[in-house]
Amino acid sequence: MSSILKASNLLLIISAALMALTLWMVFFWVPTEANQGNIQRILYIHVPVAWASMLAIIVVAFASFAYLRTKNEMWDRLAVAVAETGVVFGALMLITGMIWARPVWGVWWTGEAKLTTALILFFIYIAYLMFRAYFPPGAQRQRLAAIIGLIGAIDTPIIYYAANLWSQAHPPAVVGPNSDTESAFSGEFGITLFAATMAFTFLFIYIARERFSTRETEDTLIEIRRQIGDPEPAL
Repeated sequence: MSSILKASNLLLIISAALMALTLWMVFFWVPTEANQGNIQRILYIHVPVAWASMLAIIVVAFASFAYLRTKNEMWDRLAVAVAETGVVFGALMLITGMIWARPVWGVWWTGEAKLTTALILFFIYIAYLMFRAYFPPGAQRQRLAAIIGLIGAIDTPIIYYAANLWSQAHPPAVVGPNSDTESAFSGEFGITLFAATMAFTFLFIYIARERFSTRETEDTLIEIRRQIGDPEPAL
């Protein structure tokens, strides 16, 4: 137990330190972008939370696949914990995107491909969690939820390549395969974006880990209640 607490505290300290560094870099170190001005600074939040929301569904799919292969409930708990974390980052992705879009595009929302597929990812999380909440508990719920998690991961590469496949308001990918390596995200801009991505990644890991631990406790309590004859609560 003490080693678990130490690991959790270490993650929290790293997350807090990186977040503090990121905030300093965003508001005091990185220069103001010439075309968009100060509103462009929201990129250093929007891109990392979008990355975390897409990373989450990949982890959900991996854990779901592992559960289907092994029937080990640890993987099922991991999938749920990461999905609960992912839906929060997915909501932040949509909110920060709309805040950025309003002064730059003149609208809060457009029906372009990248925005639509990101919204679909958010709905996938909602569908997954609602299914878990309302379907009767048991192995069948876990199997069907795992299938939903596997199907949901298909949306991630579509989101990533949406701007490359359908040329609209969003710029094409600036990192990873098929990215523009000579893009404006170099120097201070690139360093700040990298620091922000690391900060939100560690924050994502910390929250998912804490939710996994909580879920483990909830499952233990359910098992105890089952043994003493109490009805199982819907978790």
